[in-house]
Amino acid sequence: MFNRTKLFLAGILLCFLLCPAFSFAQKKKTTIQSSANSIESDPRVKDARRLIGNVHFTHEGVNMYCDSAYLFGGNTRLEAFSNVRIMQGDTLTLYGDHLKYDGNTRTAEVTKNVRLNNRDMSLTTDFLTYDMNSSIASYHNKGTLVSKENTLVSEHGYYNSKSREFSFKKNVVLTNPEYVMHCDTLRYNTFTKTAYFLGPTTIVSSNQANTIYCENGWYDTDKDISQFNKNAVIVTRQQKLKGDSLYYNRKKGYGKAMMNIQVIDSVENMVITGNFAEYFEKTENSIVTGKAMLMQIFDEDTLFLHGDTLRATYETKDSAKMKVIDYKKRMMFAYHHVKFYKPDIQGKCDSLVYTASDSTMRLFKDPVMWSDKNQLTGDKVELLTAGGHIEQIKLLNNAFVVSQEDSVRFNQVKGKNLTGYFVKDELHKIKVEGNGQTIYYAKDKNKYMGVNKADCTDILILLKDNEVDKITFITKPDATLFPFKDAEPKEMRLKGLKPRFTERPQKQADIF
Repeated sequence: MFNRTKLFLAGILLCFLLCPAFSFAQKKKTTIQSSANSIESDPRVKDARRLIGNVHFTHEGVNMYCDSAYLFGGNTRLEAFSNVRIMQGDTLTLYGDHLKYDGNTRTAEVTKNVRLNNRDMSLTTDFLTYDMNSSIASYHNKGTLVSKENTLVSEHGYYNSKSREFSFKKNVVLTNPEYVMHCDTLRYNTFTKTAYFLGPTTIVSSNQANTIYCENGWYDTDKDISQFNKNAVIVTRQQKLKGDSLYYNRKKGYGKAMMNIQVIDSVENMVITGNFAEYFEKTENSIVTGKAMLMQIFDEDTLFLHGDTLRATYETKDSAKMKVIDYKKRMMFAYHHVKFYKPDIQGKCDSLVYTASDSTMRLFKDPVMWSDKNQLTGDKVELLTAGGHIEQIKLLNNAFVVSQEDSVRFNQVKGKNLTGYFVKDELHKIKVEGNGQTIYYAKDKNKYMGVNKADCTDILILLKDNEVDKITFITKPDATLFPFKDAEPKEMRLKGLKPRFTERPQKQADIF
């Protein structure tokens, strides 16, 4: 019993010895130090001293100045008036007309004509709270930030003086001499001059040359480069560029898009898709690669065209010592493995050029086209359109038109140059000029009567329902009609005949 009593007393003694040590280890809260021209009591305010003239407070590395103030009991809380100034370190200064400061929580509330300066930026608002512990200032009744050429306005804002980063929310507007940005949520680092937007964002250039929209991305306001993600789109006077991700350099007028891109031309009724695109703003030229496809929209149907690379350009003209884009002279280029499909006409070649000025499509290097039952080839092929319809097709050098009667028999027209005329997108007339040759299987009520083989310098062929209806030999004709039974298919072939109907795109997907 005696031993237990001694142990109990020893425990109590140890507690008494340790308690002062614990109290001493606790962080002692410091009080606010003050100085002024005069210090007096004010009977209207209990438990407070009034400081007047050149008032200066210091508290844990923070200096506060004003014309007059109340310092409350315990020197842990103050209220300051007129010409309020708060300085923390050598970078941040906070101004206002009225201040409430709590030394226990180290928080300041500044109201009326509030201005926060930090190196090369200035924030103004009517009410601002500043937490000295976290170095975060915040406002919730509209504020304006000015940093060099940038002015930003928002309903709510937060500023971390350590990271020098702002967060803005609700009705955010960033104005620059080159553009105006509207968004819902934005983070802005005053050191890197980079803005990060996290919601629907619209950027309009000052000259109305383009508008940018996205729902996620960043903008380096110093270098004028940006990255736009999520429903990103750049809209110019003539075009609209979409993509999963858009990069834009405003100073260079250069943009690029990656994955699921679209270039929409409202003037030419044209849409280009692919997985990678580059856009040059000054000339409004664009390049698309990666499963690239062009869709030319007509009144009744659409032309689908694929090439490894698609490029769109405008010609420029001199005006008042400067280059001006001539929007009437649009050119479209397709390079390598080109194929196109339209319900009434299809084609294939290595490269292709379309010029809007004359509405002509030119096919190069082993070109071939198909229209209904006819295959058309030449060293170069030109397709003329008007009002969304085909008007003419020109086969230049080694022109050849083939239509298939069966697996071994072919109607054939050959010459140096050939022009086909269309009516309502159907081949109506063929004119052969130079070295004309034909092989034609004549029928009477779907029964073969014979084979007409002819040589003639110039030939005119009329078609009806895509069948040969009449042939006129214009210059020096030499023709022979062979009985059908005597016309061996192997002998009824003109030199250079090469049926390519198996290469013909039957639907849109076949162009890839």
